[in-house]
Formats: sequence, C-alpha cells, structure tokens
Amino acid sequence: MRFHDRLTAFRGERPWEALAIGEVDGVTVRVHWTDKPYRWHVNDGAEAFIVLAGAVDMHWRDGSGEHVRRLEAGDSCFAEIGDEHVAHPVGEARILVVERKGSA
Repeated sequence: MRFHDRLTAFRGERPWEALAIGEVDGVTVRVHWTDKPYRWHVNDGAEAFIVLAGAVDMHWRDGSGEHVRRLEAGDSCFAEIGDEHVAHPVGEARILVVERKGSA
C-alpha cells in the first residue's frame, strides 16, 4: 500500500515534472506540476487530464479550427487517440494525468 499526501502541493524542479502514483495494467497515473505550456502533440493512446490545483487553458485543434477551454481545479478533459492538443497553465498548476505507459 502506498500513500501520497497533499498532491495539490507537489512542486517539480522543472515544468511537467511528474510524481508517479502508480500503474494499473499498463496505464500510468501521475501528478504533473507545471508553470509552462507543454507542446502541441497527439497521443497514441487516450488520456484523462484532471486539474487538481490551479487553472489550465486546454487548446485543441479539429476540422473546424483551434479552440481553447479553461479548466479550473476539479475540471477534467479526455483526449481520444488522435486529438491534437496542448495544455497552457495559468500560473502554477497540478494535473492528474492517466494514460497508457509510454504514450507520446
């Protein structure tokens, strides 16, 4: 049994540093800390993205163009395989990410 206290206080030494919570059947569960945007990318597996603390502007592209939605603490989004997206934190944010191990 492992416990992780105060995940909303986790702070990495670099943007998008992760604290591994565990792995379930090839799926990783991690908390990321960041104060900088990630990069535009397309995951090769589905991804659940839950904001634990702070706010994140989630940008995504589809056939109708580029979109942005602000996610506050307690909000989530689910990226399907092939969804092009990038997360831009508003200040510092802590995000719970659940995705296939090794997902790009």
